Amino acid sequence: MTGPDEKDGGPLFVIGGHEDKEGDRVILKAFADAVGEGTVVLATIATEKPDAYLDAYRDAFAGLPIGELVHFHLDERAETHDPESLARLDGAAGVFFTGGDQVRISSQIGDTPVEDALRTIWRRGGAIAGTSAGASVMSDVMLVRGPSRSSARLGELHMAPGLGMLRDIVIDQHFAERGRIGRLLGAVAHSPRVLGVGIDEDTAIVVRGPRFDVLGSGAVYVLDGAGITRSNVAEGRASEALSLADMRLHVLASGDGFDLATRRPDGAESRQEVSAPDAHP
Repeated sequence: MTGPDEKDGGPLFVIGGHEDKEGDRVILKAFADAVGEGTVVLATIATEKPDAYLDAYRDAFAGLPIGELVHFHLDERAETHDPESLARLDGAAGVFFTGGDQVRISSQIGDTPVEDALRTIWRRGGAIAGTSAGASVMSDVMLVRGPSRSSARLGELHMAPGLGMLRDIVIDQHFAERGRIGRLLGAVAHSPRVLGVGIDEDTAIVVRGPRFDVLGSGAVYVLDGAGITRSNVAEGRASEALSLADMRLHVLASGDGFDLATRRPDGAESRQEVSAPDAHP
């Protein structure tokens, strides 16, 4: 079933990048409320230049109702076994993954004591957030490379395992801003059981149990390939453009919700189908 990997875990804040850090800070405030004045671990694992991220988020979280902001960074995978590194996660009420390169996160902490500690925080109700690369890594399969602002080519899409906090979902971020509809269509066409979720900048989905709610100033695009009737993924050449039929698309804005179990937006089942007016009265 599509949805979170843990039935009783805390909320997941999956953010499309460039969330507002200076104005109303809607997404960061919601994360702070979920943390409940506890300690927040700022994980800059995705970047080789953590200091700039640390400075930006110290300012962004200033004045919000959280406790201590603890910086967590790794240069080498071996550090995941360091007791001092692990101690920085002790007692955390939330973890916030910054942007950078999602492969750095998965390759550094996947199947390590740090990942175990992260899941322990989540299972006991802690809030886990990821923005940009930190959003992509939350799914069990993640996009790592593919063309933006162009139609998908069959040989240009590259995917890899993520941390798997969300099952049967693939996340793409900076979605409308970088024209990534083509590559998300390609990801879903390759594996129609996977729900494609594209998230605009300054926009988030907040996943609680088998549903999510949209927060922020942009839109969320949900691609459901379960009903695809035709595609050229299997027989096409690598240089060919993707071709498919009967992909379902939902576009959601702030305040909208989505049921991951039924793969339907809130209220969709109760709305009557709107038929086109008769062209020949």
